[in-house]
Amino acid sequence: MTEGKAQARAVEVPYVDIAGQHAAIREELLEAVGGVLDSGHFVLGEEVSEFEKRFAALCGADYAVGVGTGTDALVLSLKAVGVGPDDEVISAPNSFVATASAIVLAGARTVFVDVRDDFNIDPGLLEGAITPRTKAILPVHLTGRPADMDPIMEIAQRRGLRVIEDAAQAVTAEYRGRRVGSLGSTGCFSLHPLKTLSACGDGGVVVTSDAEIFQKLLKTRNLGLRTRDDCESWSPNSRLDSVQAAILLVKMKYLEEWTEQRRSNAAFYQKSLAGIPGLKFPVDLPHERSVYLTFIVQVERRDELKEHLADQGIGSAVHYPIPIHLQTAGKELGYPEGSFPVAEQQAQSILSLPVHHLLSREQLGHVSDTIRGFYL
Repeated sequence: MTEGKAQARAVEVPYVDIAGQHAAIREELLEAVGGVLDSGHFVLGEEVSEFEKRFAALCGADYAVGVGTGTDALVLSLKAVGVGPDDEVISAPNSFVATASAIVLAGARTVFVDVRDDFNIDPGLLEGAITPRTKAILPVHLTGRPADMDPIMEIAQRRGLRVIEDAAQAVTAEYRGRRVGSLGSTGCFSLHPLKTLSACGDGGVVVTSDAEIFQKLLKTRNLGLRTRDDCESWSPNSRLDSVQAAILLVKMKYLEEWTEQRRSNAAFYQKSLAGIPGLKFPVDLPHERSVYLTFIVQVERRDELKEHLADQGIGSAVHYPIPIHLQTAGKELGYPEGSFPVAEQQAQSILSLPVHHLLSREQLGHVSDTIRGFYL
């Protein structure tokens, strides 16, 4: 390593710092887990019920149901609104593969439409994708930025369709003063360790204000059991466990602080990266509250920049390099390359910068200075 690189690497910038997050609240977490161990109630214990109550309130919904994963949240939601074989569900091709996988696991066919420059589904393309088999629309609030929900909901209501929100990356994001997840029939969240509100393992949660859907979800997450001795329908076992719920209850106390720090870090980038030719970064619209699970820029010479950042001790990622329809499993959906030009172009130019709440101003400055030096 050259002397210049050695000096630059004195400021390391990890893309994520999961261990650091837990170190700051370690004693609280251990106490919470110890309480569950002492109780012996590991499955659907009182911690799960308390978490569900608080999470529903957090999202502005009437009910929440903790489940095993964010993917399960989507699958169970789709089934709860009646999606099944021979149905179609419209979504976006640039999400994580779990979005389309959930549609397939519910027995339906995935139909894609392209996205806009904000990485979210283009409502203007929905009408052209609706067929007599369409049952639901599944918008994704990608990167923690809310999709444009008003036109989506208007189309869905006019055409008699359900809306299932994939809010896996967007806990506490807001659209016109309402929290995402509370706008459609259900909102589906992931509690994966990389999320801002995260379990120490897998977890997911569904929110809804529909009492009928809520009652269905309580059964379908628990093997379809109507009572302990009577199975009402065949269903998976997908229960958020009490240990994870106890951990989540601790972390919920810090969620707003962590989120506002991410938003502050995003604002730093928006100011410090302004004016770089060929670089585009996200900016909230007046009616949005983005929560920046990822801060994704669109850049020229993306792969060269990513390598250069790594040389300077800066972690980065690509979310996601291959659109779903071009992945091996996605080829069966029948969309050749070129079907979604915006999503496909973005996949070649997007780069996620570190934005987590533990970053210092020195680290953020090192990232922006390195990018400016690369291009200017």
